[in-house]
Amino acid sequence: MTADDSFGRLDDDDYPAYTMGRAAEILGTTQGFLRAIGDARLITPLRSAGGHRRYSRYQLRIAARARELVDQGTPIEAACRIIILEDQLEEAQRLNAEHHRTTTPHTAGV
Repeated sequence: MTADDSFGRLDDDDYPAYTMGRAAEILGTTQGFLRAIGDARLITPLRSAGGHRRYSRYQLRIAARARELVDQGTPIEAACRIIILEDQLEEAQRLNAEHHRTTTPHTAGV
């Protein structure tokens, strides 16, 4: 990979650009919290060639939502489940809207 390729990926939300330490620092949490939400399968960080966890901006947004729920008193396992269900609901609503658009006849001039 060239330097130009790496710079182009900086705008990619799914590019695993953050180490565990940096991710924890950005979120204002501990590395243990990141391990816990990984163990709960909320996010699955990619691994570097050396086996170190690497996080994307998308994963950091999910982790931030989990931290918000935990800070409000929700147990971590429940927070992870809530976020997974929210994501599933959002996807189902998107698919439903898409299906509705493709199956509803359009009437002109009504």
